[in-house]
Amino acid sequence: MKNALKGYFESFGVEFYAVLSYSDCREINPGIMSREDFTPRSVILYLLPYYTGETVNISRYAASLDYHLALRECADGLISALRELRPDVHAKGYGDHSPIDEVGAALRAGLGIIGDNGLIINEKYGSYVFIGDVITDVPPEELGAVLPREVEHCLHCGSCKRACPTGSLRGEESDCLSAITQRKGELTAAEADLMRKYNTAWGCDLCQSSCPYNREPMVTPIEFFHRDRIPYLTRGLLDAMDKPAFLKRAFAWRGRKTVERNLDIVNNN
Repeated sequence: MKNALKGYFESFGVEFYAVLSYSDCREINPGIMSREDFTPRSVILYLLPYYTGETVNISRYAASLDYHLALRECADGLISALRELRPDVHAKGYGDHSPIDEVGAALRAGLGIIGDNGLIINEKYGSYVFIGDVITDVPPEELGAVLPREVEHCLHCGSCKRACPTGSLRGEESDCLSAITQRKGELTAAEADLMRKYNTAWGCDLCQSSCPYNREPMVTPIEFFHRDRIPYLTRGLLDAMDKPAFLKRAFAWRGRKTVERNLDIVNNN
């Protein structure tokens, strides 16, 4: 089964993955596992690097199609590969909304270090990575599980804190600029001014782009993130998206009106 993991991840373009015993992970949403019909024994953690180049007015992760689709595609393929060897395997893939603390588990699995902005930083791809996990009932030793490691930290150079537009990383405000762009309803004049100042219609990458670990970001080898890329979002592009196309974008989860509002703010409309 270890060889199946290795072969599948290589075919998908995943370079960094590891397995932990479920008992070595911190469970934060026990209700999720309680709805499944199997007892979790192992967790396969993996990183999907997403950097495909620079963007103009949206966060780098949002230039590609919704990363949740990539996580689902990767997890579904992995589960199928495991079931080819053992048809009775029970497994479920997660990403963002998991029974476990995904960042903490990935750190303890040795997939990266933790930055002062709360993001995992990988040795090759910096912080431009998504964390996925597949929870299974396969004994961890059969998947080559590693012993949990001590969590390692970044340099604490302060670059991300200095770059934060709202000061949330410095403890000055509760919301970062990315959270402001994702808020529904009417924004304050000061919030709109921040969006215009930093020319962002969705998200904010300043804490990442200022990080020394991201000085020379590596382009992802994963083909998914290169499909239908939009580095510069315009009202024309947005209006041309029908509902199915819009729902495939990472910025769709807050609704079309929120993105329209943001573009109007940035364009002074």
